Amino acid sequence: MTIETLLIWGLSFCLGLFIFLFIFRIILTWYPQVDLNQMPIALATWPTEPFLIPTRKLIPPMGGVDITPIIWVGITSLLREVLLGQQGLLRMLF
Repeated sequence: MTIETLLIWGLSFCLGLFIFLFIFRIILTWYPQVDLNQMPIALATWPTEPFLIPTRKLIPPMGGVDITPIIWVGITSLLREVLLGQQGLLRMLF
């Protein structure tokens, strides 16, 4: 296994994990009474919050619904496809 393959696999895993965490954050927006600092849920909020805070400053919640995780699912999915998809830049480079 080459270093390029490990790089592509690792990046794909990280981006996939972030997509999963952002989808979990979307589900958490349906339950506003949930404490985001409690331990099992905090594992999803700690890595995603640095991305969501600046986005919330640009796009405030609409009708009480935080749409920033939806935006980040789209951005992360697009980035994963452009870099690692079948015709992705890293696939063509390596």
